[in-house]
Amino acid sequence: MKRFTGHKETWGDFVDVKINAPELLAHEVKRKKIGRVWISGVCDPYQPLEKRYAITRRCLEILVANRWPFTLQTKSTLVLRDIPILKLANDSEVGFTITTANERLRKIFEPGASSVKKRIGALATLHSKGIKTYAMIAPILPDSEGVVNALKGNVDYVILDRLNYHYADWAYKQYGLAMATKDSFFSQKGEALRKAFEKEGIPCQVVFSI
Repeated sequence: MKRFTGHKETWGDFVDVKINAPELLAHEVKRKKIGRVWISGVCDPYQPLEKRYAITRRCLEILVANRWPFTLQTKSTLVLRDIPILKLANDSEVGFTITTANERLRKIFEPGASSVKKRIGALATLHSKGIKTYAMIAPILPDSEGVVNALKGNVDYVILDRLNYHYADWAYKQYGLAMATKDSFFSQKGEALRKAFEKEGIPCQVVFSI
């Protein structure tokens, strides 16, 4: 996305706040055929600046008021702020990206995100409120098996995916994790995780070939 913005800063060091997004959304939902909205496929909808601007919150209010279904995906526990809105939704679900149970690895690949423990705690809170929840384990990292028991009873389903983008290849190499970029790693880990989740009665969708 950086090449479309004109920014010269390193990816992750800048944010463009789309302050008119709610107004544009309010206009578009009146013109478009209702369909599921994915929030968000590129950037986390609950970045720290969301506390100040509340753009995601206002967009959710618009979708709920117009009965549009949506799927939220985040790494931030800030989503808990919007539980009252989520409970009013016609058809919503909230997912957390969780790539590993190893907090050291989490800090390498997701230094600005909520801890794994806090994400699982947020899923538990959302699920207890009757909100549909899921976990997205993507890309699968080492020590991901530890999340299976932690997610039991806290999610309705799990999605597994491999590494599809290579902007973090340097981190894999720097920390001796090059083996975790191999097809064989994803094949073996994906199958092991699928079996572990199904053993616990958690529906598991693998979105890559194993």
